[in-house]
Amino acid sequence: MAKFLNTTAINYHLEDLIKNASERLILISPFLKLNSRIKELLEDKDRMKIDIRVVYGKSELQPEEIAWLNSLSFVRTSFCQNLHAKCYLNESTAIITSLNLYEFSQVNNNEMGILVNRSGDEDVYRDAYDECQRIIRISDEVRISMQKVDKEVSALDKSEPSKIEKLSTSKFAKLHKMKTQEMLEKLALEGYLRKEGESHKLTEKGVDIGGEFKKSSKFGEYFVWPSDFSF
Repeated sequence: MAKFLNTTAINYHLEDLIKNASERLILISPFLKLNSRIKELLEDKDRMKIDIRVVYGKSELQPEEIAWLNSLSFVRTSFCQNLHAKCYLNESTAIITSLNLYEFSQVNNNEMGILVNRSGDEDVYRDAYDECQRIIRISDEVRISMQKVDKEVSALDKSEPSKIEKLSTSKFAKLHKMKTQEMLEKLALEGYLRKEGESHKLTEKGVDIGGEFKKSSKFGEYFVWPSDFSF
């Protein structure tokens, strides 16, 4: 019988699903930025030589994610154009959910999902498995090209340091000839921030373009943004 999952339950059962995989593991998520616990579990499965397929749909993988994925021998990574589905599956269990395999989402977002057991919902599990296989077939495997991307990113970091400079919201606003409050409202309107009472919170979209939340004893709490980012 399928079971409804909230955010906390999804995270719990996702770890359980990875931990209990003994034959295969399929992880399909548009956004990919793994927390240390998930990485630890996947490294263990890699040591056990479990067949692991990871499909993602956003090309902006961070260099550290690329390097880590390349270090695993039994993980095959594929890129799927226009991917929006999120599904995590081993040989006996599937989770179909709104949750990206993305550290920010797992901590900050309100998510929902359904847990399906092969023993109790064989038809549903089989349909989910078949769709996962279809997505894998239409995806481009990127293990080799990731090494090329890694080199290109390293070269970019050395030759164009200005690309990674980040500005506070006030400086970012000044750059665009706007007042700080106007910029905050603009960022919220575009979905990079969300309003919570009198303050703002960084959204997943904001994190994805390089926005960061900072806190210091001198300046208090503030956001920084890539200097080359534009709306």
